[in-house]
Amino acid sequence: MRSRDGNHAFSLSISTIIFLFSSLALNASEYLISYRYLVHNAILRNESLEVSKSMQACSGNPSDSIIFQSSNDKNLNKILAAHNEEFVDYIHKIGLNVEHNEKTSKYVHNATTILTLKTTCFKVDFNDTFVKISALK
Repeated sequence: MRSRDGNHAFSLSISTIIFLFSSLALNASEYLISYRYLVHNAILRNESLEVSKSMQACSGNPSDSIIFQSSNDKNLNKILAAHNEEFVDYIHKIGLNVEHNEKTSKYVHNATTILTLKTTCFKVDFNDTFVKISALK
């Protein structure tokens, strides 16, 4: 049966489809990632990698990318755990903040180095056989 304006059902279905596609495209593949690495007297004390899905659309253009093989896995935490060393090398290339302190007191030398990647937005494209991760700058 036809509505009074003639195309109400058609325009409603088109607007619903547009809304669904735009909501899927906005935040579906953007993640916030931060990293911290603490070394005290040449002993690793703490290493943390925090990954969370972005709640808002990130701005910026994709820069350097890295690609990992995956078997249709959509869990970014599992993928990064499987390729931990490669991902850490990748974020070293992006740029980390380095803090280094040395202190000698009563002939005892103490050195502390902290590497941090401030919370950065990454665009993640999942595919059937690989995952492409790009930092947004």
